[in-house]
Amino acid sequence: MTLFEKIIVREIPAQIVHEDDLSFAFHDIHPQAPTHILVIPKKPIPRVGEATTEDGSLLGHLLLVAGKIATDLGFNDTDKGFRLVINNGRYGGEAVPHLHVHLLSGREMGWPPG
Repeated sequence: MTLFEKIIVREIPAQIVHEDDLSFAFHDIHPQAPTHILVIPKKPIPRVGEATTEDGSLLGHLLLVAGKIATDLGFNDTDKGFRLVINNGRYGGEAVPHLHVHLLSGREMGWPPG
């Protein structure tokens, strides 16, 4: 069972932001921005590179949830804005083998990101 699966079943505490039948969102314990929320599927998909066509609607749902959270927090406008990041594999910065979308905001983001 991954760290995120333990958070979903409440074996590990988290500051929860959102939960529905398909997804779960909580604050990252090592934030990289003033606001850093992880949006994860309840279905254990190790990484986006292993998602299947059957997961398409779930992947879209995660992005919609991230957008709603950003709107609810007041970041969904052109002045503030937010960044969504999905890491895949070691070189991509993946730390937990459970697909997750990073929602980052509260500061200006640089480019290129890495």
